Amino acid sequence: MKFFKEVKSELKKTKWPDKKYMIKYSIATFFTVIVCSVYFYLITVVFALIKGLR
Repeated sequence: MKFFKEVKSELKKTKWPDKKYMIKYSIATFFTVIVCSVYFYLITVVFALIKGLR
């Protein structure tokens, strides 16, 4: 039981991000994932063209 009381105590000390912060960084993360995906896809296509697999 002590463990759960300590967990509850620590969660109260945590500063949770607000909605504006979460939206801002969620969009930034999503954009970064999209850019990286396109980048690696293009690298794969270029190497496939060079190797003659396409």
